[in-house]
Amino acid sequence: MNKELETKINQYREQGFAQVLLGLTDLDGVLRGKYVNLDKFASLMTKGGGFCDCVFGWDIDDQLYDAGSYTGWHTGFPDTHYRLLTSSERINPLTNTPFFLGEFTDPAASDHPLCPRTLLRKVTHQLQDLGFGVKAGFEYEFFVFNETSRSVREKAFRDLEPLTEGNFGYSVLRAASKSQDFNGLLDFCRDFDIPVEGLHCETGPGVWEAALSIAPVLDAADRATLFKTFSKVYFQQRANIATFMAKWSMKYPGQSGHFHYSLTNEDGSNAFSGALGEICEPARFALAGLEKYLPALLCLFAPTVNSYTRLVKGAWAPISSSWGIENRTCAIRWINSAGNEHIEHRVPGADSNPYLVAAGTLTACVLGLEEQVEPNDPVVGNAYDVDADSDCRFSNNLRDAADKLSSSQAVRRILGDEFVDHFVMTRHWEQEQAQKTINDWQLNRYFESI
Repeated sequence: MNKELETKINQYREQGFAQVLLGLTDLDGVLRGKYVNLDKFASLMTKGGGFCDCVFGWDIDDQLYDAGSYTGWHTGFPDTHYRLLTSSERINPLTNTPFFLGEFTDPAASDHPLCPRTLLRKVTHQLQDLGFGVKAGFEYEFFVFNETSRSVREKAFRDLEPLTEGNFGYSVLRAASKSQDFNGLLDFCRDFDIPVEGLHCETGPGVWEAALSIAPVLDAADRATLFKTFSKVYFQQRANIATFMAKWSMKYPGQSGHFHYSLTNEDGSNAFSGALGEICEPARFALAGLEKYLPALLCLFAPTVNSYTRLVKGAWAPISSSWGIENRTCAIRWINSAGNEHIEHRVPGADSNPYLVAAGTLTACVLGLEEQVEPNDPVVGNAYDVDADSDCRFSNNLRDAADKLSSSQAVRRILGDEFVDHFVMTRHWEQEQAQKTINDWQLNRYFESI
């Protein structure tokens, strides 16, 4: 054990810490992990660790895939290696326990081909080769209910009681009357190093929106991942429950997971800044790359069957690859604020994996910069009224979106064949599981009448 680690372990013991919680993100954005005692933690920091690779061989419900070559019954589900990230150290204020993020590794190649975090880092390195860094921030809409994990299941997810009633978008009344909840979540996030720059009610009963502070893109994705998990922990410890489903009810608009980003120059300045009212060359190429490759990358931003109930006309979510200046009906919103010029990618839902959202968005950016493509004219007015070219329209289901990802050779070159093939397989599986289910709509429509 090196001196620095020995000092850290002794500090933990003096502070009364007996164990550490660690977490690694799977393809669906679920944090998988465990508590370890301090001796095991010291070993993991020194030698790395092993985690059953079933985390890449099962779905969000822990059901094993019946396809794919990476892992399965045919491999015996061996351990895959991982390392803990010292820079991710936090003290969870809810439990007063140290927490560390990890990332999966491949002994032969260092970076694991299926690890969402290392995939994002791989893409950022390609941008660095082009002379750019990335600053980014995520914002999430989510519903909070006066329910528990047990009660929502007892009710079969019907007739749920929202934390607040009525449509109170941006309501100071709701924020002030629920100040204990709002301030409590903000304080928790700040203490857990997940700074939130804005929190408000959205339109709909019990729906909130949180804008996370801007940071270098890997840090931003770490914070987004932690926010999605630990905001749910925060509410569940208060006998409430939060959901980040893309759409939990057809009565209300869906829940977004918008991604804001800009490129930075070597000196840290905003590479998207230009003359007032103009869009500079790197920004144009980034816009055009995203506009061109959004349909092929869609299943990274809309990764569940439920995602496609959100991407419908008039529901504050885009239905085609379009961009506009300060236009919230478009898939891509150019924000032309002097000194803060950046792109808002409005396609991702709250159900998306932050690492894959960032990796997919920046993949399109790399391709746009390499190809030096120019964007189409910006949409003025209602993007839903624009008759989009068939190549620009989004797939309306997960299987078709996954097929488009599979067939894009340009995207494969950036993300890698092994990742694309495995991820496409998992999305096909997800679609197949939905097709095996009889839902309420089918029963109500056909049970007696057909």
